[in-house]
Amino acid sequence: MKTSNLIRIDQVSTHYHVDASFIYSLNELGHVALIVEKDESYVLEEQLKSLESLIFFHTDLEINVEGVDAIAHLLKKIEALQTELQAAKNKLYVYVNN
Repeated sequence: MKTSNLIRIDQVSTHYHVDASFIYSLNELGHVALIVEKDESYVLEEQLKSLESLIFFHTDLEINVEGVDAIAHLLKKIEALQTELQAAKNKLYVYVNN
């Protein structure tokens, strides 16, 4: 696998001033997918934005891992509902304009 889009967990934890165990906990909860190569754990660059949000909740707002888990689930639910609402609006628009 190409490692240019992979970022080592120790680099992430150092940059964001968060313990690596927090990132591993997010992985166990299914919020971050880790890739292990040659005994090193990596996170995909594409996941950094969502990971930053979860780190913000944990560090700046001092929310524990369980609270961050609940927030992440609620945010995913909101996103799914917004997508569903947009699809319904699109169907209604087609129905009304035909």
